[in-house]
Order: sequence, then C-alpha cells, then structure tokens
Amino acid sequence: MTSKTKTLATPSGKPAAASATPRRTKPRVQKEIIATLARAIAAGRFPPNTNLPRENDLCAEFGVSRTVIREALKVLESKGLVRGRPRVGTVVRDKEDWNLLDPDIIEWMGNDFLDEALLKSVLEARRAIEPAAAELAASRATAQEIADLDHAWQRMAAAKDFHTFTEADVVFHTVLLKASHNRVFAQLYGLIHAALHRALGASARAVADFQDAIEAHHWLVEALRMRDKEGARRAVDAILNLAERDLAHAAATERANSQAQPNVTRETAEEA
Repeated sequence: MTSKTKTLATPSGKPAAASATPRRTKPRVQKEIIATLARAIAAGRFPPNTNLPRENDLCAEFGVSRTVIREALKVLESKGLVRGRPRVGTVVRDKEDWNLLDPDIIEWMGNDFLDEALLKSVLEARRAIEPAAAELAASRATAQEIADLDHAWQRMAAAKDFHTFTEADVVFHTVLLKASHNRVFAQLYGLIHAALHRALGASARAVADFQDAIEAHHWLVEALRMRDKEGARRAVDAILNLAERDLAHAAATERANSQAQPNVTRETAEEA
C-alpha cells in the first residue's frame, strides 16, 4: 500500500528544500531530516503500512544526496519506525514495533504526546521494581544516599511548576534505585529513564498541586532513615497508587479533549 508524496517541513517550519541552502554540515542536516520524518510518522501523517516518499523525492525535498537520505532511513529503521522493502520502498511500521523506550522516539513524540498504553506499561514496571528496591534500600542505603533522597524531596516540595517538580522526582527515583545496591534494578531504570521522565511529567501535569505526592515521598525518606523495610514498601505503594490515579486523570482529560476537537472544528465552520 502506498501513500502520496507529501511535503515535509523542517523544524524551522520552512519547506525542507528551501532550508537546505546554504548547505550545512552533513551530521546536522541528517539529524534534522531524521527528526522531521520521525515527527511526521509520530503525528500520523504517514500511517502504519503506508510508504514514505521515494528516496529521489526526499532528496529533492531536503536538497541532499541519496546517501544522506539512505543513512537517515537506516536510523529510523534501527529504531523500529520503518522497514525497507525491495521494490516496495520504505514502509511505516505499527507503533507496537517501535522502540518506545528510545529517548529519541520519546522526544519526537513531543511534550504533549500522551501514549496511554506506554505510560501504563511504565507504571507496571515500576510496581514490579520499586517496592522491592525500597525494601532493599532500607537496609543497604548509605547515609549519603539517604541525604541525596532527602535533598531531592526538598526540591520537590519547593517546586513551583510541574517541570521543576518532575526533574526533582526523576532524581528521587533514580537515587532510590541506586540505593537498593541491586545492579539489575539500576540498569533497568537506566533503560526506561526517558519513559519514566515522561510518565512522571504526565502525572505532575494532571494534578492541581503536588501535596499528596510530596507527603508520600517524605514518608519514604523517613522509612529509609529509620531502616524500616515494611514502611518503605508501603510508602512506595502509596506513591505508585497516586501515580496511577494521576495518569488515569491525565488519560481521561486527553480523551475528552480529542473527542471535543472535532465538535469545536465543526462549530467554527458553521459560524464562518
């Protein structure tokens, strides 16, 4: 199944061919081409099982050589977004095939992109890992690690916006996994770091204030300070229950906004 060739825009908003002059360094041009194509795919401009424009058309549109285009397509293929097929072209793959834990893909999805299934998967992974990690940290964390957790908690408590709160929250949970002194847990969190950042950000945006989360995180710090394993596990359970509540609210809001958008468009057209 093929799709019609569409004109893509570079991150500057200008047509790709127009922005290709004067020539820039190859790595920068290639990075922009990859991001432009990936964002178009993530936005649904090229649905699954449809073709990207032909290589020759992309060369003309971006004003670059065929080698640059082929290398860009190889990067997209390595991340699971597309598949090259002989005599068929470059076909967009289903989202289930994308490497959704790849930081580049999460960035290309955009700050406003909410993938409910991905966020639920991250929460399930956290439920499998964090309670056990907190219990281990209650007996293994060093005094410095507990101090680092307390400092991250203080930053969360002092945050005035969800961006600052999320940054401190990510630090908190990263330190917690390291404080378990379980190398596998720490490696797993390194793998899902970008997705965790997105999940925590979505949770933070969904609430009017952060007080419940601040209290639950403080409870965890105190449990670790007292070397209370059961208390640490209960504190993490409380944190994850709040995250589940907030993500459900964020997803419901996103669905409501998506359903309302066609109505707004229709009403605007009728008024015109």
